Amino acid sequence: MKKFTYTEKKDTRSGFGVGLLEAGRSNPDVVGLCADLIGSLKMGDFKKEFPERFFQVGIAEANMMGLAAGLTIGGKIPFTGTFANFSTGRVYDQIRQSIAYSGKNVKICASHAGITLGEDGATHQILEDIGMMRMLPHMTVINPCDYNQTKAATLAIAEHTGPVYLRFGRPAVPIFTPSDQKFEIGKALLLNEGSDVSIFATGHLVWEAIEAGEKLAEAGIDVEIINIHTIKPLDEEAILDSVAKTRCVVTAEEHQMNGGLGDAIAQLLARKSPVPVEMVAVKDSFGESGKPAELMKKYGLSSVNIVEAVQNVLKRK
Repeated sequence: MKKFTYTEKKDTRSGFGVGLLEAGRSNPDVVGLCADLIGSLKMGDFKKEFPERFFQVGIAEANMMGLAAGLTIGGKIPFTGTFANFSTGRVYDQIRQSIAYSGKNVKICASHAGITLGEDGATHQILEDIGMMRMLPHMTVINPCDYNQTKAATLAIAEHTGPVYLRFGRPAVPIFTPSDQKFEIGKALLLNEGSDVSIFATGHLVWEAIEAGEKLAEAGIDVEIINIHTIKPLDEEAILDSVAKTRCVVTAEEHQMNGGLGDAIAQLLARKSPVPVEMVAVKDSFGESGKPAELMKKYGLSSVNIVEAVQNVLKRK
């Protein structure tokens, strides 16, 4: 098992804030819109440097999506910012009708996703957003794993033409990917090569998968770990190549089991390479108020759960 280390933990939303500022500096068409959450979305530096290119919409998320769609008609590249719950559930109709249907070049940037939002509780902890957004035609869906990858993804989507959903979070998590990385939309990243089982992880669960891989290696289990940062378009080639070697799969995500990464991979494998699959995800439940780490443990989203899933899928291999 390859050794991964880190010297610092940082929230992925801060990676978005830095990436947005850099994108704004390199492209004068980049504009920012926020629904009264500038601090939470780390958009303050962009607003300070480019006040004429920043729009504080207030608590009017549906209006923000309409404004963003309109700005693209004039050649602008709007980045909208609010919590993931308000970026999707509250404004799904506006996204579907005004952005996805016509392929508008809007970047929907969503912080505080999943149960690691923590104490704000179930009403804010959306766990259905990946499923909602990947069902929309024309939509690209990205869920990076750490600060550096979120920054790189933000810069990449500024260069990408078409609607994008970029999902990130609130808690400080290990920074283990390179600071100078080139983010390729739709290109999965092989973190560790193995032959016994394929672990496909996304977002905050990538680090949990690494920790699980280390524990499994001690038990003599050779795991392949792949970071699926882009859930749509899915890197089918990387997934199928891995499964051709290992013949069994574990998926891991901070999302409902229905509609998320595991669902997308299971659909692919059912069509092209049926193998046993175990999914580490929230099992048809809302969240609750609590500390992020405690919630991850309670809802079965830790490295321990990934180890258990690997042990279970190997019995079915």
